[in-house]
Amino acid sequence: MKNNLTVIKPVAIKAFSALSTCGMGNKALYQSLADNQSQLAPLSLFSISFPAFVGEIKQPLLDIREQLAEYNCRNARVALTALNDAEGGVRAAVETAKDRYGAHRIGVIIGTSTSGLYETESAYGVLLETGDMPDDFHFVTEHAYQATARFVQLELGLTGVCYAISTACSSGAKAIAAGQRLINGGLCDAVIVGGVDTLCRLTLRGFRSLELVSNQPCTPMDKNRNGISIGEAAGLLVLEKCGADNADAMKVLAVGESSDAHHMSTPHPEGKGAVLAMKNALQLAGLKADKIDYLNLHATATKINDSVEGRAVFSVFGDSVPCSGTKGITGHTLGAAGALETIIALTALQQQFIPGTQGLQELDDECQCQVIQFPLQTKNMQIAMSNSFGFGGNNASVIVAL
Repeated sequence: MKNNLTVIKPVAIKAFSALSTCGMGNKALYQSLADNQSQLAPLSLFSISFPAFVGEIKQPLLDIREQLAEYNCRNARVALTALNDAEGGVRAAVETAKDRYGAHRIGVIIGTSTSGLYETESAYGVLLETGDMPDDFHFVTEHAYQATARFVQLELGLTGVCYAISTACSSGAKAIAAGQRLINGGLCDAVIVGGVDTLCRLTLRGFRSLELVSNQPCTPMDKNRNGISIGEAAGLLVLEKCGADNADAMKVLAVGESSDAHHMSTPHPEGKGAVLAMKNALQLAGLKADKIDYLNLHATATKINDSVEGRAVFSVFGDSVPCSGTKGITGHTLGAAGALETIIALTALQQQFIPGTQGLQELDDECQCQVIQFPLQTKNMQIAMSNSFGFGGNNASVIVAL
């Protein structure tokens, strides 16, 4: 059945910045991608009872200022560090937008799946030992899903729309979609969007209970893949309505979304939700499938997810579009993945290269789409797509352009 979606207006990307296990900023991310170098390593942030390679942020994190001390958690510090990356220019772009539109016309939408859960786990440990929660633990401003978004809003002195999105692995991508809609709907003139997620015990143990955690660095799309490597990251983008002053800016053309609700943790075996998200993105952008020059796969390195995604991508694009999965470098950053991998797609367009699929030795026999093993220099790439498919069938495909 064909959806009657109206082509959506693109929005300009004024700045973007990534903080991940690859390091601080877009250059560090690009270097790891260009080198096809995995940054996954054994967990050191806290102890756990099983082996796990993770994409842990090694960059020193900035401290939360005293006035916002109640928001002090790892998630907020990761967001703050990415926000202050001078190279990415996110804070500077927000300040420029404030001068132009006013603080009340700038929104904040942050996707996350963990929020401040790491601090909640630590606080609960204190509760078990002493019978009391620690005095410096603040549930609403650390643990709650909206906490990071609210922290970013207060840190930047903004007063517009502010909320969080938590749809598992598609959270960061859906934040981008929501930001585009706020701008096109006239509710905001600019929106800071993205995803922030940090490592915690619950996430690792939860995926372990599903028998999805690899005891080695993950190998997306590989015939012998055996599970994911969890990572942490912040991916932040400043979106603004298109105008004469940003005609040359990179753009979000559209985000296709779907919710197939097939199963709590397993995608539809035919990839119906994934197919619908990709087709919706193309229709909203007013594009045919052959206009996509590069596709960043969700590619979690689990047996079922990679097989289903390969089937879905082939049904939409055939084998004509070069694809790659980059979680073998960054790990699966969960609620931040959609934003981080949109930034990877933007980096691919900027640098005119196709990232490789780190860890891929032998492509899965069932995969018919064109999966790139090693990075490739190219030219004339104009448009890229990034897939993010979450638990519960929450799917999103982001299309960006030079």
